[in-house]
Formats: sequence, C-alpha cells, structure tokens
Amino acid sequence: MEYANHLNEYAPAPSEAQVAEEVARIGAAAARNHTREVYAFCYSAIDLTTLSCNDSVASVTEFARKAAEFYERFPHLPNVASICVYPAFVETVGLAVDGTPMRITSVAGGFPASQTYLEVKALEVAMAIENGADEVDIVLNVGRMLTGEYDEAANEVEMIRSEMDPDIVLKVILETGALRTPELIRRASLLSMLAGADFIKTSTGKIAVAATPEAAVVMCHAIRDYYAKSSRRVGFKAAGGVRTPEEAALYYTIVEEILGREWLTTDLFRIGASSAANNLLTAIEGHEVKYY
Repeated sequence: MEYANHLNEYAPAPSEAQVAEEVARIGAAAARNHTREVYAFCYSAIDLTTLSCNDSVASVTEFARKAAEFYERFPHLPNVASICVYPAFVETVGLAVDGTPMRITSVAGGFPASQTYLEVKALEVAMAIENGADEVDIVLNVGRMLTGEYDEAANEVEMIRSEMDPDIVLKVILETGALRTPELIRRASLLSMLAGADFIKTSTGKIAVAATPEAAVVMCHAIRDYYAKSSRRVGFKAAGGVRTPEEAALYYTIVEEILGREWLTTDLFRIGASSAANNLLTAIEGHEVKYY
C-alpha cells in the first residue's frame, strides 16, 4: 500500500523551538502530578522489562515470579501492565505468571535494530505470539526512514500487523534518538499508525539517545492529529531512560496536556522500565523499596 502520499493530509511538525517551548511549559505543569496517586498509576502503566544479553531461564523466571507475587505483597496497589522480554522467554514468563492477570509483552521483529529479512521478522513475531505473547513491540525500519523509503517502512508494519490476531497489541518503536528531527519523528509516527500500530513507542533503550520529552511531544501531537482524522485512538509508550518518579510524571503530564485524560489508561499509556519500578514504589510507599 502507498502510505507516503497520506502524509500530505497532515500539517508539518512543529519546529524545534516550538517543541522546546512546549516541553518547558509542560515541564513546569508537571509539578502538580508529583503525587502518590499519579505515581501509582505510572507504576501500573509499566511494561516491566528485562532485555539483557545475560538473561536466562533462571533469571527471567525469578523476575517474573516477583511480578506475579506483587499481588500478594502489595495488595493495596495495582500491578504493572505487563512483563516485557525477548521472544525466547515468553513461554518462561507464561509459566511463572500462570493464574494471574499478568500480560506478556515480547520484543520481536529483529529487535533492536530491525535489520533482518522481513520474513524473519514476521516469523519471530508469529512464534512469540504462539508461545503466549499478548503484546508485541517491533522496531520501525529506521534505515528506510532516513533514506525516505516511507512506503517500504510502513509496509513492513502493515505486513506484520496483518499476520496478527486483532486482540494482539502491536507497539511500533520509532527509535526517535536516531530520527532526531521533529519532522522525521512525526512522519514515523503517522506512518506507523496508518499501517496499524496500536501504540507508538519512543525507543529501544539500546542506543545513546532514548526517550526524550521533545520526542514525546511530537509523537503525542501526531497521535492527536491522527485521531482527529481516523477516530482511532493509538497509545503512547515512553521507553528507554525513564528512571525516576518525576520523569514518569513528566510523560504522564505530556499525555494529559496534549491528548487529554481519556488517554491516561493502561490501554493507551505505557512506560517501558526496569529501575523505575523500585523508584516509583519508593515514592508511593514513602520509604525505600527494593522489590525488583
């Protein structure tokens, strides 16, 4: 399908100066959300992530077991939205969280570089789902985006989405630190949504520049504009470098200010994180918590 022509139906991205001004305004407003209630919601929006080269069946089992036991250890708090792992560990997580409402997210499709054959990407996604993944995070082909091959990049997303059941959540990672400019981030956002993404996500966390408030502002404006034309709500996920409660609250506030409170549900807002989980729990409980 041709996607690039549809970009002309949308206004261009804001300038870097305009984005910086909006980030400063929202950053000041975010102080109102430095509350236990907001931190608890942000915790519930976490895709609790382990994506390390030294992951093993033993380490992932322990990681998932702690998440499953959270319901008993902290019955007064909502648990994280999902556990996010490499495809080879989806079944491991499933065994550890069996009997709980825990969702399983798998990165797939050649994560983190997306530099492999499309057939391999599609097969990896299919295998992750077959093994029990409820949600799949893939990476948009950044190389194609940088060379202006917009239709090719979007068609990869479309093909992968078409092979998935409608109830599987597809998150498309833009790797905004590599795209850099507001205009390219906006185009990547719109192309991913047009091709069927249920969420657009900032980063893999595997390159130097991960999630930034600037990229989040551009992405949320694109989500808002896409919704105005399509009436389809697409979610936003901040991932990579989100560590403190204040940083989580900032992304919460960006979504609140640009998209509105109707986007502040775990169906439309996520945070990809590992260390942020303990830091949020510490802020919520009022004393140091090292649960994970």
